[in-house]
This record gives sequence, C-alpha cells and structure tokens, in this order.
Amino acid sequence: MKNPEISVIMGIYNCADTLSEAIESVLGQTMSEWELIMCEDGSSDATSEVAEFYIKKYPERMVLLKNKENRGLNYTLNRCLKMATGKYIARMDGDDICLPERFAVEYEILEKEKAISIVSTDMGYFDETGIWGNISHPEYPKKEDFLHGSPFCHAPCMVRKEAYDAVKGYTEKKRLLRVEDYHLWIKMYEVGYRGKNIPKQLYLMRDDKAAYKRRKFRYRVNEAYVRGMAVRKLGLPISGYLYAIQPIIIGILPKVVYDYFHKRKLESNSKKNNVCKNK
Repeated sequence: MKNPEISVIMGIYNCADTLSEAIESVLGQTMSEWELIMCEDGSSDATSEVAEFYIKKYPERMVLLKNKENRGLNYTLNRCLKMATGKYIARMDGDDICLPERFAVEYEILEKEKAISIVSTDMGYFDETGIWGNISHPEYPKKEDFLHGSPFCHAPCMVRKEAYDAVKGYTEKKRLLRVEDYHLWIKMYEVGYRGKNIPKQLYLMRDDKAAYKRRKFRYRVNEAYVRGMAVRKLGLPISGYLYAIQPIIIGILPKVVYDYFHKRKLESNSKKNNVCKNK
C-alpha cells in the first residue's frame, strides 16, 4: 500500500500455530489504511511458511523480512522500522489478537491530541480457557510512573514515527532483551515525548504455560537495570533505586509462588475492569 497512515511492525518467532489468528485480527480492523511489516527471527518451526502464505495473498500491503539467525526483538523491530512508511507505527505480536476497533481508536487520539506521541491500551490475557486477566496503566503516565516498570503495554501501542526516529528506534543490547520497550519509553520521555493509555481492553495477549517458561531470571536482571536507568535519565528521586531491586526479588521467588501471585494480580485487575464496565 502506498503512503499508508499506519505501519504495523511484527517480530515473529516460532509462532506458526498462532500467526494466522494474529494476522487475521489485523485484517479485521475497521481502519484499513495500514501496511504490515513482519520480520522472521530465525524460527525453527513453520512460521515463515505461514507468513509467506499471507504475503502471496496480500502482496500490496504486507512485507516479510528474514533474519539469518535469531537476533532478538529489538534488532528485529528495528529492521521493520527501516521499511515503515506510515506516519504512525503500530506494534503487534505473532501470537496475540487485537480487537477490530483498535487501530481506529488509537489513530483518532494521535490525530486529535498533538501533545501525545505514544498511545497504548488496556491488555487482556488469555489462554485456552478464554480471557482470564487484564493489565492497565495510568491514563497519562508521568515520569514517576516509570519507577514501577514500563508505564505502557508494548504490544498494543501506536507511536508517531517521528518519536521513533528521534531516539533512533530500539537500542540493540542484550541487557535490554525483554525490556526493550521500557527502555524505549525512557528515551522518548527523556527528550520530551509523552503518552496516553486508553482505559479500554483493545488487545489480547496469549499468556499460557509456554509464556511462563519465557520468564527467565536474566530478564529480571535486565528490568532492574532499566529501572535504575529510569531514575538517572528522568531525574527521579534517589530513593527510586529501591524500586530497581524489586524485579530481582521477584526473580528469586519459587516459580509456583510467582505464578500464583502473577495470575492473581491480573485476575483481580480483570474483575475491577468488569466492575467499571458494568457501572
């Protein structure tokens, strides 16, 4: 598609069983002025074959890039960004689902609120039993909100391309794997860009037993590192370093204990979300 309003960037890795559902949710958007740029990151399953099926079917609006080996999400998304031609960049993952109105709602906010460069939404968690949890963040995150972790859900976000360009995209360091988005927002806030969260569940993240297995201790260390960076880069109180060690503490908890509290927290958020909807 020539001159699309939105470029959707998707790093895909070992998601052959779920990729079709993810792409179909993009095809089902009420707003159609988009292009989809996928980058296959050295998968060992049939992810490439699934992506190629859609590329052949929609060659005018989809692009497939391939890494020679697994390089990680930050490198992979930067490759997508280099190909993006839209004025807004939307994220999407190969095992998730976005609701039909997601692009239209995010696009309208970016068009109307010129002071906003990052838009994200509440995000539901689902598995084979259905939607079981929800995560939300402050509507207009302040610098202080970075003390508690990333103030935006990464996968549902839509961002002005100029903001990505201003900070040169994602930083490609191993210490930032799994927290590349958190670091990205810090860089954007440091130079003056601001964001908004939509208090509505417009994106669903697949979170099952396989997802739990990916939560490795080294990623907790990475998060602690970036939390400390937020204190320095955003001029937060030195007491903020106390928050930086929280991911380490969580990381040394027995897996069964962490899984219990993680799921309980998201289930609690989901119940609160439903109460608000019913008022």
